[in-house]
Amino acid sequence: MMLFLLVLIPLFGGMIAWYSQTFNSKLPRRISLFTLLASLAYISILALTSPLPRSSQWLFDESHVWIDRLNITAHFSMDGLSLILILLTLLIGLAALSSAWSEIEKHQGFFYFNFLWTLAGIIGVFLAMDLLLFFVFWEVMLVPMYFLIAIWGHENRRYAALKFFLFTQAGGLLMLLSIIALVVFHYQETGQLSFDYHVLILAPITSPMAIWISLGFIIAFLVKLPAFPFHPWLPDAHTQAPTPASIILAAILLKTGGYGIIRFVLPLFPDAVHFWSPLMMTLAVASIIYGALMAFSQHDLKRIVAYSSVSHMGFVLLGCFSLNMIALQGAVMQMLAHGLSSAALFMLVGLIQQRFHTRDLHQFAGLWRYLPQLSAMGLFFAIASLGMPGLGNFIGEFLILVGSLEQHANFAVLASLGLILGAVYSLRMIQKSFFGPFRAKDSDPSRPVPTMEVQSNLASMSTDDTASTEVPEYKKTPEHPTPYPDLSLKEKLTLMSIAAGLVLLGLHPQPLLDMLEQPLTQVLTLYAIAGSAL
Repeated sequence: MMLFLLVLIPLFGGMIAWYSQTFNSKLPRRISLFTLLASLAYISILALTSPLPRSSQWLFDESHVWIDRLNITAHFSMDGLSLILILLTLLIGLAALSSAWSEIEKHQGFFYFNFLWTLAGIIGVFLAMDLLLFFVFWEVMLVPMYFLIAIWGHENRRYAALKFFLFTQAGGLLMLLSIIALVVFHYQETGQLSFDYHVLILAPITSPMAIWISLGFIIAFLVKLPAFPFHPWLPDAHTQAPTPASIILAAILLKTGGYGIIRFVLPLFPDAVHFWSPLMMTLAVASIIYGALMAFSQHDLKRIVAYSSVSHMGFVLLGCFSLNMIALQGAVMQMLAHGLSSAALFMLVGLIQQRFHTRDLHQFAGLWRYLPQLSAMGLFFAIASLGMPGLGNFIGEFLILVGSLEQHANFAVLASLGLILGAVYSLRMIQKSFFGPFRAKDSDPSRPVPTMEVQSNLASMSTDDTASTEVPEYKKTPEHPTPYPDLSLKEKLTLMSIAAGLVLLGLHPQPLLDMLEQPLTQVLTLYAIAGSAL
């Protein structure tokens, strides 16, 4: 029950949060905070007291009878890869809760119920070792996310929620059909009926149908990643979702796609992976370049971050199908670093929207004048996102390019264009948002408030040649107090904690790389044993 409790804690927390609204409207968010802290404390204790030997890949492994007649079990396992991603889920959950604390005002009980159930589903995905159980958790995390977008989103929330649900549900249906086909073919070849991951990876199916069965898994994970051309749900979902849901979507939910490829596709279908690898790497490069170009062409901050996620997740796809240790470690590092940087960027976009009631770059500029702390944080996370050396994103992309260069130099060279394009759209976003004369939605965009230097020059011109020069009447900049509040203490602490995580990943990544080595070696070993060339 030790691992199952990790799923049960947020499930029960969500139900209690919903029920507590009848007593006090503020109780649900406090219960959510307590639930996440309790989950973090519990997994920390588990990680420090693992009963299995450190030489084993698995830190914990437990199985419970579920549907005995079909040999389906509630099988949970946790290794270094699962542990890291669950920790990311809980920490990002706290960041999303910080954002929801002041933003969510209606139906708080039901909001935090869906919030915690989404996190529970994600944790279940990272722990489930029975394929049917994995599918159940895959669905559990989708339904509450649909409600989060459809109820608390912006003006076109229902359309975005429906689009998100249809895309991901179609991918899930393909995966379910592939799970059933995999189990049937495995039964025909071995005489053993099992949905268990540990059983299935020991004897991968040899039927030519494995290529098409694997495609169902791959498409489901590409939709979630998302990769071009399976990404159309993402920009609308991000744009219309409330900030906490955007944070969970970008920072955690997308990572389940990369996790699924590494955990299930590579060891279960080694020959099919060898077959699909060139196409997947082509899609990866297309995602990197397409996402970057689309991010450059957007003027809605949320859509910029959303399309940049398509580009960054393209690097993850490239690392997964490069099929070597360096690239796989880079893919996981990229998932972690992107989880942190994208969460912070969506949080900052939410704060800008709260203050200016818009995310449109055409309707505000020069935020540094009144919001220096928010702007400094935005500058930091935008630079982190473009891959500045010394920060986590750089380590991830560097390892992926080195790993892919070793075996697929052409793809690596093309993918490196994404770094240049990433710098271009990030610097454009920084320049338009934070620098230049201050301009906000309520003021006249065609008559921006001049900076102090310009005001001084205008005053001088007016004195010297008042008769011949007609100086336009600019709206005077309000001095003190500022009409737009900068970061609160809670917001500063949240963003600085995320920034510290990115710096730690960038300067001292070795402990995480060590933790990933054993599970990723196991994946590559299973791939090699099945006869595919590495």
